Amino acid sequence: MRALTMFLALAAAPMTAAAAQSMNAETFHQRATKLQKKGALALFSRGEIKALMTEGQAAGKRAREQRLAALKAGSKPRYCPPEGPARMNSDEFMQRLAAIPAAERARIDMTEATVRILASKFPCAA
Repeated sequence: MRALTMFLALAAAPMTAAAAQSMNAETFHQRATKLQKKGALALFSRGEIKALMTEGQAAGKRAREQRLAALKAGSKPRYCPPEGPARMNSDEFMQRLAAIPAAERARIDMTEATVRILASKFPCAA
């Protein structure tokens, strides 16, 4: 899905102002999975695509802000992306999100889920 793939650029690049987060990671996972199952018909779910993209962008922006704040404070960030653009397609993102147990996803917001996903993909050197 092209629309969901665009969401995944969230972690590597600065984001424009995004709305406040309103869903936990489990809700996001369920809604995105349902949308993916629609296949090409998902194009008719523009409102849902927009809601998920907004949520993902807000999570990416906050994850990036947390990483930059940790660096500024002299602390070790939780993830260390490579220089330049870092990419993750929607399938990889959803696989990594699904790897977080459902009970955990229900307790964390998308910012925390995104940080965990990025930490697993871009671990910091010891």
